[in-house]
Amino acid sequence: MNKAVDQTLSKVPAVTLGFWIIKIAATTLGETAGDAVTMTLDLGYLVGTAIFAALVVGAVSAQIVAKRFHLFLYWGTIIATTTVGTTLADFVDRSLGIGYLGGASILLVLVLASLGLWQRTCGSVSVATVASPKVELFYWTTILFSQTLGTALGDWLADSAGLGYEGGALIFGAGLAAVAAFFYFSKVSRTLLFWTAFILTRPLGATVGDLLDKPPANGGLGVGRFTASAALLVFVVVCIFVLPQRAGQHPGASETQP
Repeated sequence: MNKAVDQTLSKVPAVTLGFWIIKIAATTLGETAGDAVTMTLDLGYLVGTAIFAALVVGAVSAQIVAKRFHLFLYWGTIIATTTVGTTLADFVDRSLGIGYLGGASILLVLVLASLGLWQRTCGSVSVATVASPKVELFYWTTILFSQTLGTALGDWLADSAGLGYEGGALIFGAGLAAVAAFFYFSKVSRTLLFWTAFILTRPLGATVGDLLDKPPANGGLGVGRFTASAALLVFVVVCIFVLPQRAGQHPGASETQP
């Protein structure tokens, strides 16, 4: 591969249908795995958050140090952020007593603040620009906040709003369908649509994860948390191997790429 072209490749995958399939599965895995550690193993939200936060720090550090896009490193980091997002949101909403709506509101402000500072500092929040350590820090910080926001938002809609897990999943699924429609049939900013879809996939995963592992008495299907997590992990790995994955293109790259 031409060196000049290689240096302009983004360190995150190109946004394709395969990207979104894996993202939704990974966020669902984050919900079931987080609950498995904090609830099934009874370690609690604070300990669970500490464990997964350490994994996030290690994964993000490795991602930043890496010289190019690495498939399993990227998706491992996504899974780590979505899992710590589950435990952190539960800690804030339940242990601190802020509540789902309060937690979701705080986290929405943090997501918007992260995007605003990123835009002000780097000039763009497009994922196509994720090719330097500074931009990567903004990228992963925004993702961490969005993953945590998604958990709180999913719990709020399913529990507090009384829609249940199936109803919540349908609402967020419809939201993603609307984003897809705007993508194909409008000229709305692709960057805005990306981050909207990225945020919506998390509560979709949260509600689907809860639907899988909650007992029937609580509106779930009663699949064990570890069983559901193992099945989802296998699905994610298979998708990574089967679905085409390539590094995204940095705006400065040559149009002729092998």
